[in-house]
Amino acid sequence: MSQKKQKSLWIAAAGAGALIGLRALNRRRNAFDFAGKTVLITGASRGLGLVMARQLAAEGANLAICARDATELEKARQELTEAGAQVLAVPCDIRHEREVNALVKEVENRFGQVDVLINNAGVIQVGPLENMSLQEYREAMDTHYWAPLYAMLAVLPGMKQRKSGRIVNIASVGGKISLPHMVPYSGSKFALVGLSEGFRAELKQYNIPVTTINPGLIRTGSPNHAIVKGQHQKEYAWFTSVDVFPLLSMSAQRTARKIIEACRYGEAELTLTLSGKLAALLHGISPSFIADYFGLINYILPEPGSNQRRSGRQSKSDKTPGWVESLNQKAAKENNEQKGK
Repeated sequence: MSQKKQKSLWIAAAGAGALIGLRALNRRRNAFDFAGKTVLITGASRGLGLVMARQLAAEGANLAICARDATELEKARQELTEAGAQVLAVPCDIRHEREVNALVKEVENRFGQVDVLINNAGVIQVGPLENMSLQEYREAMDTHYWAPLYAMLAVLPGMKQRKSGRIVNIASVGGKISLPHMVPYSGSKFALVGLSEGFRAELKQYNIPVTTINPGLIRTGSPNHAIVKGQHQKEYAWFTSVDVFPLLSMSAQRTARKIIEACRYGEAELTLTLSGKLAALLHGISPSFIADYFGLINYILPEPGSNQRRSGRQSKSDKTPGWVESLNQKAAKENNEQKGK
């Protein structure tokens, strides 16, 4: 190699190193400090929302939490308050725009403004296509698309005026790759991913980063609250087994930490779990391969059954391995997920 080429390579390498260094410096400079800031988290009475609230409380954030179940919400409020956080807990059905607007107004009256919005509330329906009705699709869209939209529209006037704020939308790997026996869930999460990315592009001018989070399976104990249709016991058994399996899922604590860090630095998107990242990568390379792969997976999932809706708790049986149920209940106890119909 000639000296001229060597010199060009050294210059290119130095330039790349300087660019990386400047990017890292700028990232640290723009890091968001949660201390004294007001964070509104939907669906924070249990599961991932509650775990994020715990971690943000430890950073000194003021917390506004909401959920439909007033009893669960009060239990979460008491725990967070005892940990030293300033907490406002408001029972709210975020599927209704009026309730969301009233929620945001109450938060602003208490804390002055909403600095961070985390759209976390979710619903999971498990079962074959044949047993899913329009109710499940509407329920998923109301929770995963319309509710986040209502919340974003409610907090944006204040954020735009201040030209500051953070928005985090908890989507899913299921919003990048459609999953068999979870079609209403996946379809609605796809919609949320598109909504979130569009908002990020248009809100950049106001210094309001919008972060899209695509978690894989999270060990929170949430199968207790899943809506199960079809062959209920078999559907619950497979879903709970993959939900708690360490190689396929991530702990709620680690997931929450990564989400908070992504929010802190205003990252555009974060996909979690190794299996989720690999699936998303393969889908980007060859969508047909992933579709055919999940088509094969569908062959081993339960056949259609009853159209009746049952909770995960109502669908438990000896078809779920004992060690699986033990891990699920351990996570449920840690994350206020024990209660269920």
